[in-house]
Amino acid sequence: MDLNALWFVLITVLFIGYFFLEGFDYGVGILLPFLGKDDGERRVLINTIGPFWDGNEVWLLTAGGAIFAAFPHWYATLFSGFYLALFLMLLALIVRGVAFEFRSKDDRPFWRSLWDWLIFAGSLLPALLWGVAITNLIRGVPINEQMQYVGTFWHLLSPYTLTGGLVTLLLFTLHGALFLALKTRGELEERARRAAVRVGAVAVPALVLLVFLSYSQIGLAGRAGAAVAFWGAVVFLLAAYWLSRTGRYGLAFVGNGLAIVFSTVAFFSALFPRVMVSSLNPKWSLTIYNASSSPYTLKVMTIVALILVPVVLLYQGWTYWVFRHRVGKEHLEY
Repeated sequence: MDLNALWFVLITVLFIGYFFLEGFDYGVGILLPFLGKDDGERRVLINTIGPFWDGNEVWLLTAGGAIFAAFPHWYATLFSGFYLALFLMLLALIVRGVAFEFRSKDDRPFWRSLWDWLIFAGSLLPALLWGVAITNLIRGVPINEQMQYVGTFWHLLSPYTLTGGLVTLLLFTLHGALFLALKTRGELEERARRAAVRVGAVAVPALVLLVFLSYSQIGLAGRAGAAVAFWGAVVFLLAAYWLSRTGRYGLAFVGNGLAIVFSTVAFFSALFPRVMVSSLNPKWSLTIYNASSSPYTLKVMTIVALILVPVVLLYQGWTYWVFRHRVGKEHLEY
């Protein structure tokens, strides 16, 4: 494996970590207005992700930085072509972060309700847009011979990409419901379990539909590894749905997490060695070679990553261990 392929794999791993960890953050935010029946319950729901949500977003920042440094042409084409979609996603993430901080600054019900719904919107929009973005990378977008995106925002929307957005939205919502079933107690735990069962019942057929559409849209039949990963994701999602019905939330959370992991692996393995597919001419697609930095840059980045990544992983693992306990109203400070 050369350094170009290595950095493609590392970027894939970063997105896997981001979708797995930030996925339940998004899910909790999406479920917040519906599972929390009063201010105290909504504060409990927010507190379940309070120690984690900003740390989870570091995975996205690292992935973006890695793309910029390792594959600058990919970064330039992606951010110019997906500009409006990524701007909406960034705006949603900013509003979401502000909402977490501002919600408790005033006791008025209207104030807190407003920020709760902004947390909902700031979680739902990225969860949807990530699926749209990933499916567009592999389905193909208008890229010319100069590696420039020549389409519009509407070129990003199609039945296939919208199905991809629906799947990530449902997977992340289910991830959040199962996380809440593990982190809360009493009535909140029961509501989270019921939400997981309902969302899972929709997520399974949606993922199956996406897999079947992938056979015609991205030639999945010719990429055995990606096809196996996709069907593995379906199996793990089915297991998560069945386990959530039987009350085994921990195993269900792991199963749904593996469904997210395998789905991400499926898309990136089907994409390799390309990083963005041109719908105008396959020869104009961006690859890990024509979009990469110099060998020296990749070498320096590899050395830095080998030193710093283990430190970051240990620190984040320690954070999850410290805040592993369930959260209830008795932990709130009034």
